[in-house]
Amino acid sequence: MPGVRWAIPISLGDSHRGYRVVGTTRDCFEHFRYANKRQLEFSAGQAFEDTYHAVLGAEVARQLGYQSGDRLIVTHGLGADGLAADHTDKPFTVSGILAPTGTPVDRSVHVSLAGIEAIHINWNKTETDPTLVRSSSDLRPRAITAFMLGLDSRLLAFGLQRKINQYAGEPLLAIFPGVALQELWDLMRVAEQALRIISLLVAAAAMAGLLAVSLAALNERRREMAILRSVGASHLHVMGLLVSESALLTAFGIVLGLVLQNAVLLVLQPWLVDQFGLFLPLGLPGAHEWKMLGGLQLAGILVGLLPAWRGYRNSLADGLSTRL
Repeated sequence: MPGVRWAIPISLGDSHRGYRVVGTTRDCFEHFRYANKRQLEFSAGQAFEDTYHAVLGAEVARQLGYQSGDRLIVTHGLGADGLAADHTDKPFTVSGILAPTGTPVDRSVHVSLAGIEAIHINWNKTETDPTLVRSSSDLRPRAITAFMLGLDSRLLAFGLQRKINQYAGEPLLAIFPGVALQELWDLMRVAEQALRIISLLVAAAAMAGLLAVSLAALNERRREMAILRSVGASHLHVMGLLVSESALLTAFGIVLGLVLQNAVLLVLQPWLVDQFGLFLPLGLPGAHEWKMLGGLQLAGILVGLLPAWRGYRNSLADGLSTRL
């Protein structure tokens, strides 16, 4: 179709010791992207080049102890023990192992479409008509499970979806993964709102602590405020000092929080991806987070107004009579 830049075929139905076997092409390793357009990388070996080569996800290789060059048997069906016989007559050789991604790719075994076809040539020995038995040289897939498409422009997406859904030659359904994930996230919005409420409570507690510290320190600085007033500092100057102090403390806390967050992620990111499949990207906050941080900074400035007003009133009442 016009506007289609690439296509990644996917053929499912087999497994290996509980892990899905995915029949695809080498285009998968070139075009598939995850976590902000990151490309698949190999921690060992390379993509499959032979019919009976297999590329393992990081979790499959780690849990089953595979290395490049090892051999494995694919099982027809799903589940740890499969639903039918193993394809013991056609073993695969591990040609490569992918680096951790934090996606289902880590829990998949990738083989070529030709490999999928080869292991299913009269695999159950039930076909007796020789005219219906396929030749081992004819490994073109007759059917696949799904395929992923990449387009030249996002503007073509909805038009192409409509064409695919209305295709008369075969019942097809075009799905936007992002839309499907958004619908799933909508179901979890209650948990998201609960986390936001907890964040607001933490921020309120931090502001309350800042106010308490500022008021406590203000009582020890009454003589300082009085001296400033005696040498000609205006009340706006005195108040500005206290407000700016609160604003600077809040800004320092925000910057320190961002630095610590990225430092912790830098250390824990490989472990989180490897153990939990959770990818948390490094970098600056997004637009929504900047708004929240801006609101936190504004709250810090407003919190400084009360100590500033108290400092101004104390400086008027104390004059130079405040004792050390």
